[in-house]
Amino acid sequence: MKTLPDDNKGVRHQRFILNTGDGTLLVVHNIDLAPRLDGLQRGEKVAFAGEYISNKRGGLIHWTHHDPAHRHADGWLLYQGKRYQ
Repeated sequence: MKTLPDDNKGVRHQRFILNTGDGTLLVVHNIDLAPRLDGLQRGEKVAFAGEYISNKRGGLIHWTHHDPAHRHADGWLLYQGKRYQ
């Protein structure tokens, strides 16, 4: 796992990369709708549910938060026993 700087343009997102063995997943977590994962360190494990978009490097996961409009399935991140949604 590798942390990246937050994307603060428009809707703010916390970003980090997870290694899958077959490639990588870029996790893009909306921190305007859900709490950020503070203290995230290289090598730690994060479980997730969200929307997957395939790309040549492996993929991207987003919608890792609740949907206040109830039009999309809620996603989440699980880190150190705490669910971020």
